[in-house]
Amino acid sequence: MSFETNKNSLKNNFNRHGPWALVAIVVAVAVIYEIGKHHSLNTVDVVYFVGLIIAIVFHEVSHGLVAYWCGDDTAKVAKRLTLNPIRHIDILGSIIVPIVLILTVGIPFGWAKPVPVSINKLRHPRNQAVLVAFAGPVTNILLALAAGFLFKEVLTPQLLFTPIDNWPIQYIFLFLFGEVNVLLACFNLLPIPPLDGSAILERMIPKEMLPQYYKLRMMSMFFVFALVFLFPSFLDSVSNHALTYWADIVGLR
Repeated sequence: MSFETNKNSLKNNFNRHGPWALVAIVVAVAVIYEIGKHHSLNTVDVVYFVGLIIAIVFHEVSHGLVAYWCGDDTAKVAKRLTLNPIRHIDILGSIIVPIVLILTVGIPFGWAKPVPVSINKLRHPRNQAVLVAFAGPVTNILLALAAGFLFKEVLTPQLLFTPIDNWPIQYIFLFLFGEVNVLLACFNLLPIPPLDGSAILERMIPKEMLPQYYKLRMMSMFFVFALVFLFPSFLDSVSNHALTYWADIVGLR
């Protein structure tokens, strides 16, 4: 390969990834500055975000895995059936938007890179599309139950009267990992496109109306943003009820 070819290749790579890399560097510097300025990052915060990343990765992989079992190998070909978080990070949704929101309005909202699914490759597209969609929330529910039951086994009376910051780190992880999976499942089950819960609505729509629905679905992320920012009390109410049920089921109350 000639020097000129290498030069052109590097130039093309920079044109494709350079702007995002520069933005990521600027955001990272801003985050480090804010943390140093306010000393706001603690063990609980770190454990929470680690648990969130793990929960999101399992959520996304489960979509692709169920699709693969149903005949669609799109996620497998794209090498997305992996627990490597780097494969699932969306620069905008997983890094830039959450960090900017946390630093400005304090709302930790974002998204991962969706696992690619080709509905037409499924053996029974309309029915199995529902299974693929619900795989993510179901996985989060199972992870929440597992974390909750394990936490219950190590729970002691003394722990209940100790601030969470002073818990052993493995106890903090189990408790927060359970909570974050409940919240992820709860949010994604809302019947609003493009969230997973909208799969039921999509299944009920007559086949001849699907093209119009898909056009509307392309703009549906605006509805999700509106829900998050304009109706936070509704989300808080739904989340609190879900966390209460989870606590009752695993015996934490």
